[in-house]
Amino acid sequence: MEIKILGSGCANCKKLEANARAAIAEMGIDASITKVEDIKEVMKYGVMRTPGFVINEKVKSYGKVLSTTEIKKLIQAQD
Repeated sequence: MEIKILGSGCANCKKLEANARAAIAEMGIDASITKVEDIKEVMKYGVMRTPGFVINEKVKSYGKVLSTTEIKKLIQAQD
């Protein structure tokens, strides 16, 4: 599973990344997390408000910091 955090590296982006790492650790799954900070790359996903949350190249959320619980639900929906 590939997870991407889209954003400029702001506090909300960092919090979303931390929550994603916590969710993966709690679930004990194998997933990579990549931060995408290049605005041109972020725009390719159609995300106009950051942070964006992407699983396997599909945008799942943008414009808010997902909680660990919300992230786990999105990950489980991928199975």
